[in-house]
Amino acid sequence: MYFKPLLLPMLFQIALTFAVWLRLYHLRISEIQRKRIQPQALATRSGGRGLLTDSEATSDNLMNLFEMPVLFYLAIVVALILMIQDPVLVAFAWLFVALRAVHSVIHITYNKVLHRFWAYFASSAALFVIWGRLAWHIL
Repeated sequence: MYFKPLLLPMLFQIALTFAVWLRLYHLRISEIQRKRIQPQALATRSGGRGLLTDSEATSDNLMNLFEMPVLFYLAIVVALILMIQDPVLVAFAWLFVALRAVHSVIHITYNKVLHRFWAYFASSAALFVIWGRLAWHIL
């Protein structure tokens, strides 16, 4: 399959998102049961503020996975539509996904902000290179 090298990192990024979502689901249900929180108390984001502290970092990470990664997904789609694929693009796609995985692991485990920041910064730099490479091919 011609496009497989770019589709695989995209699938891994999607798998990371679902893995974090599953972890959040597990943490939230057990936290709600353990703390005996009434579900209606969580009807709005602000209503649940301060109640779900054990799962807060994982929830924040899931939201992070719908920020910069959206530009990653778009880059992959643009590359596929324009049939642009080269070893540099593929390598930086894998680098982006690996660094996002590192960011997620840090965020949902020990959550040291500086470690998380550097993983985030490096993944954003990889994404910048991906878009620069696409722009080079397009222009």
